[in-house]
Amino acid sequence: MEHGTLHPMATGHIPDYVVAADGSDFLFTFMVFFTVGLILLIGIGYFTLHAIPEKMAHESNHSQFQIVGILALLALFTHNNMFWVLAVLVAGFRFPDYLSPIESIAQSLARLAGFKPAESDYATEPVEDSPVVADVEPAPKQEG
Repeated sequence: MEHGTLHPMATGHIPDYVVAADGSDFLFTFMVFFTVGLILLIGIGYFTLHAIPEKMAHESNHSQFQIVGILALLALFTHNNMFWVLAVLVAGFRFPDYLSPIESIAQSLARLAGFKPAESDYATEPVEDSPVVADVEPAPKQEG
């Protein structure tokens, strides 16, 4: 062989990312796995981000858990960020409970009037054998 000619099998200077003679392409294989893994990681991050309001509402045993879930689902399917922001706000703030004190007042007034509160709904039915509260005298004071 002459000094200036290349040997047909001299491939030592070719970079590793060039396709080999057997057709294997290491760079392409690596990029396929990298791309699939990246898409999966982005998807997991996206769905985890959308689940933040529901996790917040679930951890605090929020009374509006269903509203938070619906808003988060609307944000997921419509890609409207306002629904997600509303879901975070509803999950973050607890609305005052107005119904429990009103129910307690209604039950107390029903007992004072001589009615027994029904267990299933707010309707009251008269109790015939219970004494009226106005007829009950206070207990005498104990001295000593």
